[in-house]
Amino acid sequence: MHSQPEKTFSNIPLSVLDLAPILEGSNPSQSFRNSVELAQQVEELGFHRYWLAEHHNMPGIASSATSVVIGHIAGATNKIRVGAGGIMLPNHAPLVIAEQFGTLESMYPNRIDLGLGRAPGSDQATAHALRRTLNSSAEEFPSQVDELQAYFQGESFARVHAYPGKGLTIPIWLLGSSGFSARLAAEKGLPFSFASHFSPEYTLPALKLYRDNFKPSALLEKPYAMVAVNIIAAETTERAEWLATSQQQQFLSLTRGAPTALKPPINNIADIWTPYEQASIKKTLDSRATIIGNTDVVKEKLQNFIQETNADEVIINSQIYHQEARIQSYKIVGELMR
Repeated sequence: MHSQPEKTFSNIPLSVLDLAPILEGSNPSQSFRNSVELAQQVEELGFHRYWLAEHHNMPGIASSATSVVIGHIAGATNKIRVGAGGIMLPNHAPLVIAEQFGTLESMYPNRIDLGLGRAPGSDQATAHALRRTLNSSAEEFPSQVDELQAYFQGESFARVHAYPGKGLTIPIWLLGSSGFSARLAAEKGLPFSFASHFSPEYTLPALKLYRDNFKPSALLEKPYAMVAVNIIAAETTERAEWLATSQQQQFLSLTRGAPTALKPPINNIADIWTPYEQASIKKTLDSRATIIGNTDVVKEKLQNFIQETNADEVIINSQIYHQEARIQSYKIVGELMR
C-alpha cells in the first residue's frame, strides 16, 4: 500500500477569493476592472478557481450582485473556474439561484462553481430588505439546499422546473465558519470550504467534524476540504506588514459597527485602535490563517497551514489596497506553486 505524498502548495490546488474591494477614493467600476485584471493574472499563474462572495450594505465590497460579477469574470478569462464563495442561500428563492447558475453554466460550460452559505452576509435590516420577510431563516438552509439540488437534477418543486439549470452538473459546495455546514456537507457528501481567514479557532474542529462524518455520494467519494487563508506577500516583510494595515482597518471598522471602503495602508495602526480592539482583531486575523511576509515567510507559514489543516485545496484572500501590490502578492504565491 502506497503512502500518500505530503501535501504542499506545489501539489494541491491554490485558488483566489476576491471580495471585489471598493477602495477609498475610488468606485465599484474600478473595483470590477481590478477584479478582471487580477483574474486574468492569476489564471496565467496557474490558480485553480476564482471565487466572489455575496455581501450587502458593505461600502467596501462591490460583489453584492454575485452572479452578475461571476459572469463578468468568466467572460474575461478562458479556463479558470469561477464561482461563488458564496451565495447566501437564505437571501434567495432556490429557483432563482438555480436559474442564475444554470445560465452561467450554459454560457461557460464546466467552469462554474456554486458555493452556498447560510448566513445573511449582512445585518438584520439588510436581510429584511433582501427577503421582504425574515420567515426564511438559516435553520431552513438544509431544505433549501435540497430544493436547489432538485432543480439541477431535473426534479420539480410544485411542478416548477429551472430553465436553464435542469439537468446541469454544477459543483455545489457548502461554506462554513462553524460546525453546522461541516456536518451538513458531510451528511450530503458535498465538498466543504471553511472560512479560516476570519474564523481560525474553529478550523480544526469543523474539518474533523466534516471528515469524521462524511458519507460518500454520487458527487464525491471521499471528503474534500478547501480552507481559506489571508495572504499578504511582498518583497519584504516590513512592506507586507504595512500593506496589511488596510485589512486591519477594515476589520476595525466592522468591530466599531461602521464599515468603510478599503483604506490605504498607514504607518502606525497602533495610533488608531485600543488595546481591546487590537486583541479582538488579532484573534480574528490569527497568524496561522493570516500570513504576512516576504517569500520565505509565506512559504514556511503556508506549508505549516496546509500540514495543520490537511487541506485538499487552499483559497487565498488578499485584501490589499494598491492593485499592483495585490497582483504582486499573488505572483509571489504563484512562484511557490512552481
